[in-house]
Amino acid sequence: MNILVTAGNTQVPIDRVRCITNRFTGKTGALIAVEAFHRDHAVTLLTSNPAAVSGLKSVPSGPRWSVQPFQTFDALQLQMAAAVKSGHFHAVVHSAAVSDYLVEGAYGLGENVKFQAETGAWIGSPPRLVDRSAAKIKSDEPELWLRLVRAPKLIDSVRSDWHFGGVLVKFKLEVDIGEVQLLDIAEASRRHSQADLMVANTLEGATEWALLGPLQEKYERVERDDLPRRLLEAIEDRVPFKEE
Repeated sequence: MNILVTAGNTQVPIDRVRCITNRFTGKTGALIAVEAFHRDHAVTLLTSNPAAVSGLKSVPSGPRWSVQPFQTFDALQLQMAAAVKSGHFHAVVHSAAVSDYLVEGAYGLGENVKFQAETGAWIGSPPRLVDRSAAKIKSDEPELWLRLVRAPKLIDSVRSDWHFGGVLVKFKLEVDIGEVQLLDIAEASRRHSQADLMVANTLEGATEWALLGPLQEKYERVERDDLPRRLLEAIEDRVPFKEE
C-alpha cells in the first residue's frame, strides 16, 4: 500500500521575518509513518519537522521511504494537492496541525485613533487603520493589528477538489471539553470531511490517549503509544485490495 502522511505545524508569514504558527512538532505523524513503513507499506511523509523522524530509534530508509519537508501553509497545500492528485496513494493520513487563519495585512493605528480593550470600542472619527505591510515591519508602532482571514481546510479538499478515492484519516484536537463532547464533535467533523477514520483528542490528554473510530461503528479510546499500530490496522482493514 502507498500511504501519504502529513505531520507538523504550518507557518503563516506576517512578513519575510516573522510568522504565526502553533506548538505541534509532528512527532505523532512521524511515528505513524514509521509504523506504516515497518508494516511493509511505501510511505511519503510531508513534514515541517524532519528531525522528528531522525530522532527516533528506528529510522527508515530505502525506496519505500520518502520525507518531503515544508514550512508554510501554502507549501503544504501545493505539495499535498500534487501528491493526492497523482493517484499514487491508497491512504492519506492528515495529522498535520494546519493553520486556521492566513495573514492578509498588517496595520497601525491612524492619527488620533485608539482602541479601548476594556469596551471593545474605537476612539477617533472615523476609526482608521494604516497599512504597515513591508518585507520587515518596523518595530516602532505602539500597536500593530493583523488582519486574519479563514484558511481553506485542506482536509476538505481531499475528496471534493482533489478527488481522492482511498482511505482518508482526519485528526481533531479540542481544548477544555469532556470525552463525550469530543466524540460528538469528532464524528460530525469526520462526516463533514468525508473521512473514513478520525483520531480525536483533547490538548490536556494528548500525550496519553486518543479516540479512534469508527471501528465496528463505534470509537475506541486508544493509548497514545498504541495509536500508530491501531490506526494502521484500521487503515489496512479498509483497503479494498491487498497488493502482491
